[in-house]
Amino acid sequence: MFKKDNLRLGLALGFIAPLLSLVVYYFVKFSMFSVSDFFHYISDNKRVITGIVVPCLILNIALFTLYINTHRDKTAKGIFAVTLVYAIIALLLKFLL
Repeated sequence: MFKKDNLRLGLALGFIAPLLSLVVYYFVKFSMFSVSDFFHYISDNKRVITGIVVPCLILNIALFTLYINTHRDKTAKGIFAVTLVYAIIALLLKFLL
């Protein structure tokens, strides 16, 4: 499945990888808080958004690099597109909320 060169696969991987990374980040750094407390903490402390988004997007960068180096460009395009969307949303959350 992961050997395909498919834009949809790239979009799916690009969407799921940061969410998976966020779950891991939550359990490593904030496991003593409930999930709702975690999101309240993020909404109250906008400076933390950058610190949380960067590790989440690192997994996408690794996936993008893997797919580019194996010449599966359509999948890499999907990962890159979703990474840009995540980054723009993170910036909007940080500066507009």
